[in-house]
Amino acid sequence: MKDIKRTVIIGLDGVPFGMLKDLSESGVMPNSKELISQGTFRSMRSSIPEVSSVAWSSIITGKNPGEHGIFGFTDLWPNSYKLRFPNFNDLKSPPFWDMEEGRSVIINVPSTYPVREMNGVHISGFVSVDLEKSVYPGSLLPKLKELDYRLDVDSEKAHKSLELFLSDLDKTSKAVIETYRYLWNSNGWQIFMLVFTGTDRLMHFLWDAYEDLNHRYHRDFLEHFQSIDEVIGEINSRTNKKDLLVILSDHGFERLDKDVYINYLLRREGFFKLKTNTELELTNIDYPTKAFALDPARIYINLKGKYPCGSVRGEDRAQVLRDLEDLFKSLELSSKKAIKRVYRKEEIYSGPYLEQAPDLILVGNQGLGLRANIKVDTLADRTIFKGKHTQWDAFLIVNRKVDSDIISEKFSVFDFVSMMNRLRKQ
Repeated sequence: MKDIKRTVIIGLDGVPFGMLKDLSESGVMPNSKELISQGTFRSMRSSIPEVSSVAWSSIITGKNPGEHGIFGFTDLWPNSYKLRFPNFNDLKSPPFWDMEEGRSVIINVPSTYPVREMNGVHISGFVSVDLEKSVYPGSLLPKLKELDYRLDVDSEKAHKSLELFLSDLDKTSKAVIETYRYLWNSNGWQIFMLVFTGTDRLMHFLWDAYEDLNHRYHRDFLEHFQSIDEVIGEINSRTNKKDLLVILSDHGFERLDKDVYINYLLRREGFFKLKTNTELELTNIDYPTKAFALDPARIYINLKGKYPCGSVRGEDRAQVLRDLEDLFKSLELSSKKAIKRVYRKEEIYSGPYLEQAPDLILVGNQGLGLRANIKVDTLADRTIFKGKHTQWDAFLIVNRKVDSDIISEKFSVFDFVSMMNRLRKQ
């Protein structure tokens, strides 16, 4: 295992440990099964919150949000209630490929838009807006257009027709696969990273098609994973014994029964108020507000001096936190606890950007998604989505036996870079 020549990383966005185990053992993903039998297969903890922007930022930096500065898909401008959308320029810690002397090929990693100059090739993943700002070097653009490369699956199609959605998913996945094949043959790379994000989209809309063997789209669901497994087998066959091959997900998934709307709860219980006769926007927060939520379940204390209509004095923050914790821990739906865990930021984050973190972060109980949607006038309801993210059951496969001191039972997305660096030196 001396002098590992290359490192290959395949990401399957959102795929849970249990599903991969099931699909491997049932014959849907035989190539994955072979890798599992020869190597190391472990469950892995995701970030909190368990969303791709935070999890992938943690995977590629080896840092927690208090160090890399990404706490969600949205954030607020300083001293404001105005939403902003953090991107790759906001990542405060370097991705691992920036620390490499050799060339890297990075394809479709979420939250790496806009791309910047690097030693190799970079095609950013969602949320990417402009193809030209998603590709480095720019000379690759004509080839990507020839391959009909798409920045993401058009999820809006699922709201109109699941057949249209599945067709777009297939086209998007095929273009990503053809792009990998083209770039694999580029000379001299030491790291190759490819992420499939259609898996996440598929499970959001069609998790029930996985669970229900008689579902109209059950076969389509399995075929998508079969096509990815074929790529896994193809890539494995193109590596040699000295290469390090890692396959992983950024978070897990499970059935979604209902979404719970946190800002509605805060409004109902007197913690959150909007100005009357105004649009339902955070920018219209009224002075009595003590706390508000950003997606998926990040709670911010409305502190004086920090926000324009801040109402909570610094010395009162601790009591407001206790009151909120009591509220969330006592919340039930149909005699079932809605919130699995309530974390204070100091419990799970550390680093120079801790002050920018939400004061509380909630994790929903089984089957319950947590949402901050300010425009919803109900505590909970069902939506078109059938699946939700989970924290505890991401997965990791390594193409060799790895000691427990490198991959422990508490292995998480924050440990990936350290693990990779240790294995490459063996």
